[in-house]
Amino acid sequence: MSTPTEQTVRDLAVAVPGATRVFEKLGIDYCCGGGQSLNDACLGAGVSVEEVLATLGRAKERDAGESTADAGWQKRTLAELTVHIIDKHHTYTRSELSRLDQLTDKVAGVHDRNHPELPKVRSAFQLLQKDLIPHMLKEEQVLFPYIQQLEEAVRDGRPAPTPFFGTVRNPVAMMLREHDTAGDLLRELRSTSDNYTVPPDGCISYKTLYEALQELERDLHQHIHLENNILFPRAVVLER
Repeated sequence: MSTPTEQTVRDLAVAVPGATRVFEKLGIDYCCGGGQSLNDACLGAGVSVEEVLATLGRAKERDAGESTADAGWQKRTLAELTVHIIDKHHTYTRSELSRLDQLTDKVAGVHDRNHPELPKVRSAFQLLQKDLIPHMLKEEQVLFPYIQQLEEAVRDGRPAPTPFFGTVRNPVAMMLREHDTAGDLLRELRSTSDNYTVPPDGCISYKTLYEALQELERDLHQHIHLENNILFPRAVVLER
């Protein structure tokens, strides 16, 4: 049996109550980088394994006996999970991308002379937006409907539908690559903004922008975690 440090971050994020909150706080990538061992993830994040294990233990004790969201999604239908992702995460992401598109232009236009990092923030955000909009559309129009049809066929004892993309593993692989791209852009945004540090001369719009980008980052981490670590693996197993 593997030790906790040898387990993947993905497995711990799904199995340990409160783990995603711990990983988020400590800067450990549990969505795109979920395949890493905890030991490797800690090295990458510059935190000690002992600190993470202790924090995970406290989180597990605090949430013991409670029904956590991730544990619940392991038991509920894939159709319910896809609806949840669309209603909670896709809707929020689209709304925020539209709002922040205007806000990044406004803040960069006013402050870029004194803060040359702002055009880089705006550029990284625009690339993220360009990546996410068609990505979510492909999930909603192609991948999620197939997963729902597949689940219905298995439930009813019917042959699985034959998709034009051959196997669910193909669009899943594409979505994972696009998630990696989004993860890289989120890291670029955080690095370029010095961990979203508002300078002393930053106006209320500047502060609002950085707070909103951090909240978008947190939501995307949870969004991608649900897909990479729960929805996609379950869909692949179901198709088999």
